[in-house]
Amino acid sequence: MSENINLTVLDLDVAFKPGADMARVRTAACLLEERYDDLRARGGQSREALLIYLALGLADDVVQLRNELGDVRSRVKTLLSRIENVDENRR
Repeated sequence: MSENINLTVLDLDVAFKPGADMARVRTAACLLEERYDDLRARGGQSREALLIYLALGLADDVVQLRNELGDVRSRVKTLLSRIENVDENRR
């Protein structure tokens, strides 16, 4: 059985199962560390508060991207419907 892959993120050790896309995990870890450093540079917050701000910021990004994806899907569906209607009218 393969051993977990360990990575340190924000001074915390995290283990991943073999087969995880480690390039993507490392990219995500770099993003976390950059955003954390940006928040920490503003000063005046505990580590826990900074981590909460970081989590909320990332969750907000996910919500916005989901909304945008829904909008794109809706527009694609509308365009496909228009294309199908034009195709049917030509027959």
